[in-house]
Amino acid sequence: MTTAHLLCASSVVIVALGLFGCGRDSSVHKGSATAPSASTAGQNASSATVGPPIPTTTPPVKRPGPSARLESEQNTIDVFQSAAPATVFVTQKRLVRDWSMRAMEVPAGSGTGYVWDQQGHIVTNYHVVDPDGRGQTTYSVTLYNQKSYEATFVGGEPNKDIAVLKIPAPAAELTPIRVLPANRKLEVGQKTIAIGNPFGLDHTLTTGVVSAIGREVNGYGGVTIRDMIQTDASINPGNSGGPLLDSAGALIGMNTMIFSKSGSSAGIGFAVPVSTIRRIVPQIIEFGRAKRAGLGIQMLPDRFAARSGVQGVIVADVIEGSPAAEAGLRGLQRNALGQLIVGDVIVGINDHEVKDYDDLYNALDRYRIGDEVTVKIRREGKVVGIMMKLTDVG
Repeated sequence: MTTAHLLCASSVVIVALGLFGCGRDSSVHKGSATAPSASTAGQNASSATVGPPIPTTTPPVKRPGPSARLESEQNTIDVFQSAAPATVFVTQKRLVRDWSMRAMEVPAGSGTGYVWDQQGHIVTNYHVVDPDGRGQTTYSVTLYNQKSYEATFVGGEPNKDIAVLKIPAPAAELTPIRVLPANRKLEVGQKTIAIGNPFGLDHTLTTGVVSAIGREVNGYGGVTIRDMIQTDASINPGNSGGPLLDSAGALIGMNTMIFSKSGSSAGIGFAVPVSTIRRIVPQIIEFGRAKRAGLGIQMLPDRFAARSGVQGVIVADVIEGSPAAEAGLRGLQRNALGQLIVGDVIVGINDHEVKDYDDLYNALDRYRIGDEVTVKIRREGKVVGIMMKLTDVG
């Protein structure tokens, strides 16, 4: 190829870019260049068909630096690094006997928990550690540093699905969870971060938002748990008892259950609210149980009331020396033929209607021991109100 051909070939590119012509050669500007030969045209077509070589892998992409992370992404990382050391793995085992009466220890369940204080108290769901009496039960807790300790059952409140264990770990190995202050309120839409051990996998994180607050869900203890937090953060088997955190890394709830029509874990998650945890856990640590405000009565199960067509809670018996006894409440009585006769039926507490035990439990749960309430009872076909001071019913 001659020098003239090189200049013209270059000029074609330059003209296409709209920059300059092919030097000062007027014949080029006038389009008087000689047409390419047949052999040259064939070579050009061949090169256009082949093209650049196909890479064997996708080309590498330069990783962004730490400063390029989204603010929310960095916040999730920070919350996990802060709260993961407070999150633990809880295992329950039972001593059972096989057909030959040989004793053996078998796994009975597992879940997540979190460190409450440096005295070794661990909080989890009651259903994770339920000592239901079917064989001798033992517990172990594995900390973030992978050290495991045998745990003792301190106590629990099944109706709130809260339990407390204790381990003999040194304070230096215990990082208590940070609890949301009482003056901070939850809002729908705020970020949620769940940490747990789903399917036995160590310290897994999922994120979402507060989908709703104030939900009522049927709890493990057989009564409705009020004020539950609804979240779309995935709560899988094994997440139960783990912390639900806000964007500041503070405990806002305890992951408890999911609602899923498909039976999978891809459903609506619910968490026991921190307000309930903050109230119940110290009582369990001090007394081994939650202190509950009550009337001092024994109630007939709901199924008997329903069978009799009675709406409300039937008073079966009145405990001697209780507020109910002092107020003159009447339990079941027998007539001259020995038949049981219904005495008083509780139908309300202050402005809260009572149709069954669930209603009564949640109505009384709004008050503290020592509070005075108006108990509405149906007696001989009439509804009357009686003032009572609530007592500790344990």
